[in-house]
Amino acid sequence: MKNQGLSTVIASVIIQLTLGVIYIWSVFQTGIASKIFEGDNARAGLIMSLVIAFMCIGCIPGGRVALKYGTRKSVFIGGLIMGLGFFLASFIRTPEFSWALWLTYGVMGGFGMGFCYSTTISCAQKWYPHKKGMISGIIVFGLGIGGVLFAPIVRWVIVNFGGVGTGGEQSAFLVLAIAFLVVCSIGSLFLKDAPDGWMQDAVAAKAKANAKPVKNYTTTEMLKSTQFYLVTLTFIFAVLGGVMFANYAMQIATERGMVEIAVVGIMAVTISNSLGRLFWGTISDKLGTANTLMVILGITAALMWLFPVVNGAWNFVLFAAVGFAYGGVLSTFPAHTANTFGPKYMTANYGYVLQGLGIGSIIATWVAGIFKNIADEGGNIDLMFPAFIIASVACVAGIFLILTVNKMNKA
Repeated sequence: MKNQGLSTVIASVIIQLTLGVIYIWSVFQTGIASKIFEGDNARAGLIMSLVIAFMCIGCIPGGRVALKYGTRKSVFIGGLIMGLGFFLASFIRTPEFSWALWLTYGVMGGFGMGFCYSTTISCAQKWYPHKKGMISGIIVFGLGIGGVLFAPIVRWVIVNFGGVGTGGEQSAFLVLAIAFLVVCSIGSLFLKDAPDGWMQDAVAAKAKANAKPVKNYTTTEMLKSTQFYLVTLTFIFAVLGGVMFANYAMQIATERGMVEIAVVGIMAVTISNSLGRLFWGTISDKLGTANTLMVILGITAALMWLFPVVNGAWNFVLFAAVGFAYGGVLSTFPAHTANTFGPKYMTANYGYVLQGLGIGSIIATWVAGIFKNIADEGGNIDLMFPAFIIASVACVAGIFLILTVNKMNKA
């Protein structure tokens, strides 16, 4: 039985590595924006936002399929949807069909990812219920590091199989479609749901020793509570800065004279993002999730102001610092949701709170895209600075929202 749990974890990590493609849109942005969206960065960047948004949405039906038919089928279906979406995206090469990229890469790609994302995490956790934090950290770390692995590979495919803005992106879409189909189809065969009651005695003993009086909200109760909307709004505010830098790191580095190593910007964000998930998850066990999130938001708010003053390699240091904080948001919010609404209905409840990530991503990409257009027109990347100020103010607002929820929970 233990071997089945180990194989499930390994397969989950490999599948999450593939899903790491979600973080490399910056590699596609320049070519797709110039060729398919006729220079409109905001409309092109919306694709990345749609991927994240529909990944969050897809987690809800994906979880239901997993509960009813098993995780294996949910991941297999997710792989098919992703593969088909990217396959269809590979045929879109002209501006008149630019909207189709929103549907194929954005909606279909993200929705399919949702079927695989939370289900593999939950499946692996159930095999090691006494080490949920560690298992979640390992798997979600795989998601982040996947971006590091795919960024240079996809960049190489674009340059060597068509060129930037001249068909290379479509070649990369096709390669990714094949990768999704192969990895999810084969990987799903190694996923197995833990039997009911697996290690229940050990978990019960640990829960009793560390018991805290937390109200377990059903999903209906949570959706009726004020806390739900405040927590979700905090999530929206918390991800703005991280998404902005993730989307435009390569463009910022390029326009600041680092064309040859611009892809390092993406790698800096994704590697530090992955490390941040492990680090902040551990810290939150000691500080508490609310306190940890406030620290992360404070750090992010301060980092946004450094955008116009960093030069040369310091750009990559800034990218890495923002990615490190952003990773902490993604790894801490699941536990924060459980602490706020109770652990009993966590699987269903977090799917709804996770919509904050999707909404925040859309807002972040759209706002950053607008100011990127202004920067392009003005010939100065520093004109994007107002977008990051908006993100900074949002982080400060998020701190106050967390304090408000804490006060409500103690009342």
